[in-house]
Amino acid sequence: MGATARISNGICLDMNPAGCEGLVLEQIKAAGDMDRQGKEPRSVLVLGASGGYGLSARIFSAFGKGAQTMGVSLERAPCEKRGGSPGWYNNIAFETVAKQANLKAVTLQGDAFSEATKLQVVEAAREHQFEPFDLVVYSLASPVRTDPETGVTHRTTIKPIGQPTSTLTINLANGQLKNVSLNPATEAEIADTIKVMGGEDWKLWMNKLHEEGLLATGVKTVAFSYIGPPVSNDIYRSGTLGRAKEHLEATAHELASLLETIGGSAYVAVCKAVVTRASAVIPAMPLYIAALFRVMKDMDLHEDCLQQIKRLFRERLYTDGKVPVDNEGRIRIDDWELRTDVQEKVAEIYSKVNNENVWSLVDFEGYQNDFLALHGLKG
Repeated sequence: MGATARISNGICLDMNPAGCEGLVLEQIKAAGDMDRQGKEPRSVLVLGASGGYGLSARIFSAFGKGAQTMGVSLERAPCEKRGGSPGWYNNIAFETVAKQANLKAVTLQGDAFSEATKLQVVEAAREHQFEPFDLVVYSLASPVRTDPETGVTHRTTIKPIGQPTSTLTINLANGQLKNVSLNPATEAEIADTIKVMGGEDWKLWMNKLHEEGLLATGVKTVAFSYIGPPVSNDIYRSGTLGRAKEHLEATAHELASLLETIGGSAYVAVCKAVVTRASAVIPAMPLYIAALFRVMKDMDLHEDCLQQIKRLFRERLYTDGKVPVDNEGRIRIDDWELRTDVQEKVAEIYSKVNNENVWSLVDFEGYQNDFLALHGLKG
């Protein structure tokens, strides 16, 4: 399985449309019993709907809760010389099954950062007679964003802040460890990363939907964030990505003020580390996730994207009381990952791991299976 896939710098160059469809069908089947309760979402907009947490949120909203859904994503269509991107086929699979289940589902192809796509969503919501959205999921993960006002293109940089750092990672092609050294980011690189991965675009979306009367009374909006353990802190939470996530989290408080006039609320959900196409290119994360998988599976605590979304909906967003949050107002579904006993076992693995024992100490096979499955290459 892994031997035939071409992987370079955390990016898989191969994919299988049928396998992508199969992965979506697996999630749909696992989405549950269609226990549609009145307190749960009826009309859902997912920005970044073709993979990762966004796709799982759309699947669970539709097939777990019976909601009408609109998804927005920018994916590569197939052409004569090559196939489409995995997300292209994920979207097709979702819409096909949703139609068979008589669920209203509209998928829009476009750059969610652009004003044109925002207008496209407004028009589509009216054309297809969507109820006002009572849940807006913001799940965009892009390396680049063009500011709709200035026309300037900004790019994400994954670097530490303040001082250089080095971290241990794992080569996804052969399972060998290697050290990666990174120089600190410049102020311009920090600012650019915040522009792409921060909350500015989320706020633009919510302002637009509010102005157009497309938000239901009591609407909830949620964006996804990550904090992580000390081992990834220099590169992630204390680095450029973490600075962007801090901006995203601050934006949730701004949006809460905007939405309170219609009884709405805004949250950032801090999720656990999972295998996604985005996390695979972040130094330190593949090895950490493989070690985490070994520990959490052994402790029967492991969750994939869909299981995290289920817990987010059932135990956080849609409970009988107030949404439980931490001192910063964030929803925490990374609580099992950051348990003291879990992190102590991960740290123990790090203290011993080398190229001779890495496959026995971490769950590299599980990581690689999940990574290849994202491209339809599950064995």
